[in-house]
Parts: sequence; structure tokens; C-alpha cells
Amino acid sequence: MAAWSEVVAAAPELARVAEERMRSHRHALLATLRRDGSPRLSGTEVQFVLGELWMGGMGGARKARDLQRDPRLALHSAPDTPEIPTGDAKVAGRGIEVLDQATIDAWAATLGMEPPGPFHLFKVDVTEVSLLRAEGDHLVITWWREHDGLHEVERR
Repeated sequence: MAAWSEVVAAAPELARVAEERMRSHRHALLATLRRDGSPRLSGTEVQFVLGELWMGGMGGARKARDLQRDPRLALHSAPDTPEIPTGDAKVAGRGIEVLDQATIDAWAATLGMEPPGPFHLFKVDVTEVSLLRAEGDHLVITWWREHDGLHEVERR
């Protein structure tokens, strides 16, 4: 699994655009797995700080419980227009709960405020990043995977 900083080093333009898309709305869509294996979609806030991709959640949130049980996840940038001129970004990986207080304090210091109430903090270990964008009459799909690098295809 890769830290976000490793994605930036391996595929800087893809990482830059994917990060912009994820930051373009307050919430990204998070897919987790319920106890029975069925998918759960939730909104979540993401932060790109300290070389990592982070997600927080209220104490006891279902999405946090899902990740504690099975850390596999997918994040989606939630496109804001049907034409997706700036792209449709996705990240796949594992949500690793952070329990170390020094790490939590370092993350919280980047927020400029104290996190409210009890919360869960997860660092995303990235396995894949993709960006789909429309260019005229075709789609351009760019992706990076941890073990096979950067790729791009056009679909007409």
C-alpha cells in the first residue's frame, strides 16, 4: 500500500488533479463493506496533509465500524456536472485507523481547529487512483496502480 506522497511522486499530474477533484466538494463518497459483505455508501470529508490521505468520522459511525472490520474502501469525487470537464476521480485502498495520539495531534494541528467530540481517524493506504475525463467526443481514463504504475487509454 502507498502513502499519498508516494502517489504524488509516481504520478504527479494524476495525483494533483485527483486531489483537486476530491477537495472540490465538502464531502466525497465513501464505499465500505457491511458485515454481510454488501456495500455501504457514505459521505466523508477527506484531507490531504502530512503526505497522507485522511478521513475522519464521528465516534461509533457505521462507516468507521465497517473499516475497523474490513479496511477495504473506495472513494469517489462526486462529479458536479454531467459533462465532467474537470474529471471524475476515484481512489481505492484500505482505511487504517490511527490510534497513536502523537499522530492524531499532528493531523489535528493541520485543521486549524479541534476536531469535535469523539471521532475516528483513518489514513488511506492507496492501491489505485483513477481519473475519467471527457474530451470532446471521447473519454480519457488515466490510472495509477501500486504495482504496475501509470496508464492511460482513450474510449470512443
